[in-house]
Amino acid sequence: MHHQHNQDFNNHPQPSRNNLWLEGCKTVALSLVFAFGFHTLVAESRYVASGSMLPTLEVNDRLLIDKLSYRWSNPERGDIIVFSPTDKLKQQNVRDTLIKRLIGLPGETVEIKEGRVYINNRLLREKYAAEKLRYEWGPVTVPANSYLVMGDNRDNSYDGRYWGFVPHDHIIGKAVIRFWSPERLGQIDPSPLYPASEQTSPGQ
Repeated sequence: MHHQHNQDFNNHPQPSRNNLWLEGCKTVALSLVFAFGFHTLVAESRYVASGSMLPTLEVNDRLLIDKLSYRWSNPERGDIIVFSPTDKLKQQNVRDTLIKRLIGLPGETVEIKEGRVYINNRLLREKYAAEKLRYEWGPVTVPANSYLVMGDNRDNSYDGRYWGFVPHDHIIGKAVIRFWSPERLGQIDPSPLYPASEQTSPGQ
């Protein structure tokens, strides 16, 4: 009985080297397709190449970019977004993606006066800007389906104040997590950008 058991076992077809190689190729191919799909549709990593977003983002910070949220919701003021160069930037031979903070929404009027940003004549209380600006700018009205972006390091940022607006279809995604460097690991802007204490309270 024992001999018959071995004989039956040995009669099962054994995978050939060619089949093993083929299965391995299929596994690698499926993994690549999955990784490419995840990278293309869901999320990707980016690194910060300049100091235009100081002090929020430092040079060489590594970020996780959420590419999915904006498929169901619109960008919001304060979001840090990654976007492809606009037509005007391409004319200036800018080819790399950029990362800035979203300041002006479609239809809003944005102005810098007395060193502060105003949206529709209301002061935008920003806790993240590196320093108070030393000039006047605007007013400008943000076109439909477009956004005005600025760097947090306002005096050292080449942003929408110089080249205009970011069309919605140029936005790649929103920066949500910093995964490098280790001492700065975590969510970006974990606390509200515009704290409740800065809003007008009842009776004021």
